[in-house]
Amino acid sequence: MHCVKSTVTIEETIKKSRFIGIVIPCQSENEIAQLLNQQHQLHPHASHIVFAYRIKTPKGIISRFNDAGEPSGTAGKPVYQHIEGNKDLINCLCIVIRYFGGIKLGAGGLTRAYGNTAKKAIDACNLSDYIEYTDVKFALEYTQMQNFEYQLKKLDGVIIKQDFSENINLIAQLPEENANALTEQFTTYKQ
Repeated sequence: MHCVKSTVTIEETIKKSRFIGIVIPCQSENEIAQLLNQQHQLHPHASHIVFAYRIKTPKGIISRFNDAGEPSGTAGKPVYQHIEGNKDLINCLCIVIRYFGGIKLGAGGLTRAYGNTAKKAIDACNLSDYIEYTDVKFALEYTQMQNFEYQLKKLDGVIIKQDFSENINLIAQLPEENANALTEQFTTYKQ
């Protein structure tokens, strides 16, 4: 699986219709709703704002697509197929905005136009491998903190919460594949 590193926007004209392809990294359905609302505000006169997304949640992968008033299966599905296709994207939203130019494209033409716009936008993206992160709770002595921070940085982790009392209780987030290397060296706790 791959992730999109940053937002990419492309634009093309197909038989006088203007198509804008946007690929945005995202983490939740709430974030997607906000992003779609933002695009509707930015493009109030667009004929159609088609979208598709795939996000990974603790319950599994959630994916959806919407034709936005285009004939069923001619817009959202071709966009989704490029998200899921050979790049196997996760945690991303792909939007294709159409401003109608006066020439009807027909079902096949719509499918090609939306699909190709999504493909070009995805091809323009800078991708990275998807990394599954995990949160691990640690209980440390104050004398261990400097070594812990050094080891955590080497394993591409970060401290997301810490509590200083008799000991240091903290939560570190790091790639799942690196978690064992840290838990073997330092004491974990359950709450």
